[in-house]
Amino acid sequence: MTSAADEAPLWQPGPDRIAAAAVTRFQSWAAEHHGAPAEGGYASLHRWSVDELDAFWQAVAEWFDVRFSTPYEQVIGDRSMPGATWFPGATLNYAEHALRAAEDSLRADAPALFHVDETHTQTATSWSELRRQVGSLAAELRALGVTPGDRVSGYLPNIPQAVVAFLATVAVGGVWTSCAPDFGARSVLDRFQQVEPVVLFTVDGYRYGGKEHHRADTVAELRRELPTLRAVVHIPLLGTEAPEGALDWSALVAADTEPVFEPVAFDHPLWVLYSSGTTGLPKAIVQSQGGILLEHFKQVGLHCDLGPEDRFFWYTSTGWMMWNFLVSGLLTGTTLVLYDGSPGYPDVSAQWRVAEQTGATLFGTSAAYVMACRKAGVHPGRDFDLSRVQCVATTGSPLPPDGFRWLHDEVADDLWIASVSGGTDVCSCFAGAVPTLPVHIGELQAACLGTDLQAWDPAGGPLTGEVGELVVTEPMPSMPVRFWNDPDGSRYHDSYFDVYPGVWRHGDWITITDRGSVVIHGRSDSTLNRQGVRMGSADIYEAVERLPEIRESLVIGLEEPDGGYWMPLFVHLAEGATLDDALRDSIKSTIRENLSPRHVPDEVIEVPGIPHTLTGKRIEVPVKRLLQGTALEKAVNPGSIDNLELLHFYEKLARERR
Repeated sequence: MTSAADEAPLWQPGPDRIAAAAVTRFQSWAAEHHGAPAEGGYASLHRWSVDELDAFWQAVAEWFDVRFSTPYEQVIGDRSMPGATWFPGATLNYAEHALRAAEDSLRADAPALFHVDETHTQTATSWSELRRQVGSLAAELRALGVTPGDRVSGYLPNIPQAVVAFLATVAVGGVWTSCAPDFGARSVLDRFQQVEPVVLFTVDGYRYGGKEHHRADTVAELRRELPTLRAVVHIPLLGTEAPEGALDWSALVAADTEPVFEPVAFDHPLWVLYSSGTTGLPKAIVQSQGGILLEHFKQVGLHCDLGPEDRFFWYTSTGWMMWNFLVSGLLTGTTLVLYDGSPGYPDVSAQWRVAEQTGATLFGTSAAYVMACRKAGVHPGRDFDLSRVQCVATTGSPLPPDGFRWLHDEVADDLWIASVSGGTDVCSCFAGAVPTLPVHIGELQAACLGTDLQAWDPAGGPLTGEVGELVVTEPMPSMPVRFWNDPDGSRYHDSYFDVYPGVWRHGDWITITDRGSVVIHGRSDSTLNRQGVRMGSADIYEAVERLPEIRESLVIGLEEPDGGYWMPLFVHLAEGATLDDALRDSIKSTIRENLSPRHVPDEVIEVPGIPHTLTGKRIEVPVKRLLQGTALEKAVNPGSIDNLELLHFYEKLARERR
């Protein structure tokens, strides 16, 4: 897939916008102080950032004025993957940087957080108030005996208390970990039991879809099954009394206490994130205070171009890495928008309403939400004042070309559309937003700074204009320092480094175009490989889900024991639609004409729904395993699925086929 040189971009930043972008100013400064190229724009800056990793990351640390309590001896100690060491000898504290804006007397009373719920009631928390609450809670955590390295857990929705609890934990050198309260007890225990937390912050319930969901029974089970807990902190979101033996949130954040920030080693654990865990216990991914601090300064400050005048809204929950990424908006003095509610309540326009109400300048959402809005025929640019929105960013799955067009046509024709792709594994993006580059339909703008992103063939040769494995050939500071409970590092090694020794293989199929943009084709471990022609599942979904009758789809390519290949397409129909011969023909002709005759499915099968992980990703590999005859309990971790009942359909189908 080489790109046509004369193809017009969908969006092009004007000269004023390019000049004003932080990444432009950073390049000029880095050219003067660190030997970066002054000319050649983003492409030359990116090349330098991966060729001269030491100089680049030193420049990032200086540009963003990272406060090292103990200075570093060198930027990179050991460069090997896995095992790269960053800024050896240095100590610092992430929370100190996240609360730095409160030190500015002109900004102390400005909002650090806007919280919005489903009633669209908006509550602001100022920088000084955020800092005061963190100081009070950090002192209480120390009084409870929390010391550096202790794990502190949150069973919390996307509310200000979650941000305060996280920052207070980090201030004392604790290790944060969180799950959203829509996770059931088993899913939470699969995660928290691995890391043995000493404190649990929890709500009594949450509101979603216009209903109250009480969680007292789940919390009681968590307390029983987490024997390492020394304290439980009750946040009465639904107004209930604290259960026996639990501490009350309001008492812990009442004092006027200046926060004390524990200096910790650069590679000291910041938080534990979890993989979706569809085929076993979720991987407990440990990332470092310093690594995330630098990676997120770069990503938020240079790629997202966010600063003190901005308002950063990303629709997320505390069970997804995008919550952690959103909170890092505080590093650049940016106001965060925390929306706690359903993405589509009371109607599909809910997120646009929040963007309007809060004056969001960067609005992040999922590709699925954009496509749902398109299908529902909403007109955000007409119906809402989105004049402050500079950028709409999407992740979770590739944004189809129709999604780009719809955002351009229905939100604003001068809209910066940033489709981004990364992962929980690095809590960042490999490719995505660049404020100074054009946007081409269906493409991520470029690989991110300091990320040596390549597409490789099976032999480890780099490809341009062809589909290959997404690899990263140089270390990134936010790569995991380890997995929890992986003493010899074997699980970590096998997750990323078992195909290309010393090179990170992420498990996505991508194309890097001749202009340096990136196209994501879906997971490489569920790739469709028909007669040697490889295609990502995302390409199929993009074509099929244009049809108004199709709500959602799932395609599986199955290598059969006799050497055959069976490729069914499962469709969840829109209300009132019927899977008759006409619709089957329409689906097949859509794929034949838009994609490839080789990827027309062998069968189109109606299903009652498409199963997802708890973070909303379609589960392809576990369904493939079920269809290959693997038992349900071995094919998938039940606690990681949004609706386990849906999997019984595929289990039954596998039995019938056998």
